[in-house]
Amino acid sequence: MHASLHPHDNPLIRKMESVFTLTEDERQALETLPMQVMVIKDDQDIVRMGDRPSRSCLILSGFAATYKVTAGGKRQIVSFAIAGDIPDLQSLHLKTLDTSIATISTCRVGFIQHEALRNICLLYPRIGAALWRETLIDAAIFREWVMNVGQREAYQRMAHVLCELLVRLRAVGLTEDHACDLPITQAEFADALGITTVHVNRVLQQMRADGLIVSKGTQIKIPDWDKLKQAGEFDPAYLHLESDQAAA
Repeated sequence: MHASLHPHDNPLIRKMESVFTLTEDERQALETLPMQVMVIKDDQDIVRMGDRPSRSCLILSGFAATYKVTAGGKRQIVSFAIAGDIPDLQSLHLKTLDTSIATISTCRVGFIQHEALRNICLLYPRIGAALWRETLIDAAIFREWVMNVGQREAYQRMAHVLCELLVRLRAVGLTEDHACDLPITQAEFADALGITTVHVNRVLQQMRADGLIVSKGTQIKIPDWDKLKQAGEFDPAYLHLESDQAAA
């Protein structure tokens, strides 16, 4: 269905308001930005590498992952997407996608035509600058993940990714007292961290034993935030958030 969302239902507005105060005209433009809202079940591709899309996808709820696959069928997840993210925003300027994006949990996704995005950027330069800023932060996250997979041990990798997710979820109002819903499977963590599922299981068991995490189902709680940050060598500077959000 085609829809425009109430600001409380639109995480893109919440995300932008965390960076600067929207004018009434800017808010109205975002509230009425036309999009096709769809519910997509877990483990489904939203877009695929090689696609030439005419629209971008805004994650309204749920979790998704950007990934690439080797010729032998091995998947490398290169980032996680949460509510408020437009993980294929680069397709506004790059004609062909070089990654795929799939749902991790059931997601509500708002598809926004490129023409509508170009128009809002033209009419509201600050919104255009904010969207450009988001693509730069995506690139910063990719760089940090290269460091994480290439130079850190598995325990540190997991701690770092958990820190990142908590901080990003907090920025869009999806955490409470260092706890959040995290429906990411051990197999998906394995694909993100470049280790086996068995190794992920061992790392998580050790982190529980060390008091870094408490988990039940998809819920995860961080009892000692400073200790987790230290374990993951986590510095939130690359996320370029406001200081109160980055502090978590």
